[in-house]
Amino acid sequence: MPLMNSQKKCQGSVPDVVGAFGNQKGTPTLDVFLEPTCPFSARVYGKLNAIEDAMAAESLTVRIWLHSQPWHMFSGLICRAIAAASAQDPTGQSARAVMSTLFKNRKSYEFDAHCRGENLDTTPRQLLTRLSEESGVDFWRAFDQEDLQHEIKRHTKFARQNGIHVSPSVMVNGLLAQDLSSGDTVETWVKTIKDLLS
Repeated sequence: MPLMNSQKKCQGSVPDVVGAFGNQKGTPTLDVFLEPTCPFSARVYGKLNAIEDAMAAESLTVRIWLHSQPWHMFSGLICRAIAAASAQDPTGQSARAVMSTLFKNRKSYEFDAHCRGENLDTTPRQLLTRLSEESGVDFWRAFDQEDLQHEIKRHTKFARQNGIHVSPSVMVNGLLAQDLSSGDTVETWVKTIKDLLS
């Protein structure tokens, strides 16, 4: 699942694939816009492997775009950490490990009701240190590269140009799949994707 490359690359370069669910295998493309502390994005993220497996015959490519949302108070910081993990590991395994950690422990990286709780006293460095330790991914070298911001901006531009407002959002071959919901079953997702491809 690509963190799609920017023209300018940070040292270590930002690879084409963040989690490599789709491995850029085929023409059918599923673009998934996720915010890494959003509970609904967590539901979708948890379905992606099963969706890819169910659509193996179609060689579906799954690309994840980080879609930062300002009401998730550490959203921008966390998206940068995922991009940094991706920049340091072209296989996508590190970025996937960071995302999996975030979705598994989402509440410990979020504010209560987006405005209060223990994280109100948490500094960005403390949060990133916790994320690095819990995920087992040392993303600090790439996180500190100034031009990593180009990758984050690319994600934002891609979402904006496609009219993406909420997370999660999904496009199938460039068409917004508005009928899909994070609560839908994998079978419903597969049927809807196949219908949009036909």
